[in-house]
Amino acid sequence: MEFALDPTSAPHGVPPIDFRASLNDEQFYAVTAEPGPLLVLAGAGSGKTRTLTYRVAYLLSKGVRPSEILLLTFTNKAAKEMLHRVQDLTGVEPGRFWGGTFHSIGHRALRTHGDTIGLPRTFTILDAEESEGVLRDAVEASDRTFFKDKTHPRPGPLHSLLSMARNTQLPLAEVITRFFPQHEAIIERAPQFAKKYAEAKRAANIVDYDDLLEYWLELLKKSPETAAYFSHRFRHVLVDEYQDTNTLQSQIVDLIGSHHQVMAVGDDAQCIYTWRGANVENILTFPDRHPGTVIHRIETNYRSTPQILALANGVLEAQPKGRAFDKVLRPHRANSEKPYFVQSMDGREQAQFIVQRIRGLIDEGCSLADIGILYRAHFQALDIQLELSRLQIPYQITSGVRFFEQAHIRDLVALLRFVYNPSDTAAWNRIAVLLPKVGDKNAAKLHAAALDHAKLMKLNFIDALDTDDVKSKVPKDAKEEWPKFTASLAQVADVMRTMKPHNAVEIAIDGWYGDYLKGAFSNYVSRLDDLKSMIGFASRYEEMQELLAQIMLLNSETSDRSADPDADALRLTTVHQAKGLEYAAVFLIGLADGSFPLRRAIEAGDVEEERRLFYVAVTRARDELYLCFPKVNTKGGPVMLQTPSRFLQELSPDLYQPLKIKRSFGW
Repeated sequence: MEFALDPTSAPHGVPPIDFRASLNDEQFYAVTAEPGPLLVLAGAGSGKTRTLTYRVAYLLSKGVRPSEILLLTFTNKAAKEMLHRVQDLTGVEPGRFWGGTFHSIGHRALRTHGDTIGLPRTFTILDAEESEGVLRDAVEASDRTFFKDKTHPRPGPLHSLLSMARNTQLPLAEVITRFFPQHEAIIERAPQFAKKYAEAKRAANIVDYDDLLEYWLELLKKSPETAAYFSHRFRHVLVDEYQDTNTLQSQIVDLIGSHHQVMAVGDDAQCIYTWRGANVENILTFPDRHPGTVIHRIETNYRSTPQILALANGVLEAQPKGRAFDKVLRPHRANSEKPYFVQSMDGREQAQFIVQRIRGLIDEGCSLADIGILYRAHFQALDIQLELSRLQIPYQITSGVRFFEQAHIRDLVALLRFVYNPSDTAAWNRIAVLLPKVGDKNAAKLHAAALDHAKLMKLNFIDALDTDDVKSKVPKDAKEEWPKFTASLAQVADVMRTMKPHNAVEIAIDGWYGDYLKGAFSNYVSRLDDLKSMIGFASRYEEMQELLAQIMLLNSETSDRSADPDADALRLTTVHQAKGLEYAAVFLIGLADGSFPLRRAIEAGDVEEERRLFYVAVTRARDELYLCFPKVNTKGGPVMLQTPSRFLQELSPDLYQPLKIKRSFGW
């Protein structure tokens, strides 16, 4: 099939569109390309969404019916926005297309064709909490004591583990070793749990989120007639953010697009979600799986200054040869200042500099909401959050909650508060309910029993927790864990009496709560990093009372923050959450080797994804970019000198300008 390149033809009542005048050269050639396998490499800030939207409009203008177009996206919001733009251009209503997420389209396919693979059309879909409940019951039916071991993954993390294996189609043992090393002890048992979980869902005619993809792929593989139907119906398959597809999604696209009339739009340099199952190989090998692929590069960047783009291109040039598509971002804007390289003594001086510079930006007419502070991991923003809170500068965390409001930080602080003051029943209740089958009422009963026994026997309260009188009131499911729990509290109490606050924090992390953390959260490693950063924070205080008071005061100062997305407040975010966003000025903090790239990524050999993250970070800035390097690490343990990030060292010094911090923070 070929298109006649008449940009004003308009079948089916589609109004004439002057594609040539509406698009730049790169976008125009991609939008009006002849049918066939097309890979559109859309650089940061180059108008990817515009290109996809106009491609749909162009297909309609060439006589393609809406029902013959399949648009696959990663959020329903993205699909709705694109199809509403198409409606504005062409008058064709969104409801006439099959457009949406992989999961929503998979659901539609299974409702009409699922019985072909033995899935009744009356199936119901579980939400995340229900899925975890079914998995918990399936595991306990196989081993009723499994979840009593707090180092074992709870149902939520276990579900995440199984989900990763299903979406990547990797063996469970490999998934555990690569992504969940804290659970290597269950490698032999995980396949049996997965089998029991699948059987329980089948028996109840229920499916979870991942089943929508797995069954869709099974349907396309096992029923050639169904695969042929979809391939014939959807003459044009368009995929947004193709670099983020996982193995299941890539195979689905290949089977439906067996006619090779697939347009995959994405950027291999922005593949940053392998921890969620994304596989960069999907986009890199697209031309191999679709012979005759025509590659279109959209490289004109409308967002950033030429100097910021020159630095971004330097990041791309450092990628290993042959492991990425060549691309060069070209500026549309006029020249401006080079990015700034800012060395500070430590995280606190880094934070003080940023606040002073932000004040300057405000004076120059920049709004707080148009300034972004980006970081690789949540704990790296602790000092800047403290400084902003101290100075009452409004800010929002777009990548989660504020540091001291995170569940695991609140747990640790509650443990310290209780040991310091055993009468603090609010702190006791928070940590006691983390034990199996201990609810609020049981927690209150145990505290009352320990208090009575401590008074009667003239014992220290924490010592009273380990007496037979109190143990007898512990719920059956928590009895095995109770001695470890009380021993850990006693150990923290001993250290708190004789040593510094940071020593007590370290002991608390290494004890019972550290083991609890391992089973409670699928992102255990990053949460452990957060907790370890508390050691460095605590080292600033001589007395536990002072440390706890400062934490609680900080929380009270920030608890009334507005969640209004339109509020004029500074934006703090991880780089992952910043993808797709942009700011007039960006401060990229913590640019030390071991912090960005993370040490665990270096040790695991995952530096390339970290480099792509760095590229995403620097391309968020429109006008000004500050690359901030603290020379000293005070996160925990002994103070250590750091070296600048290898991603900075790879760049030519000509691409940035040093900005020296003076004691008055002038420049």
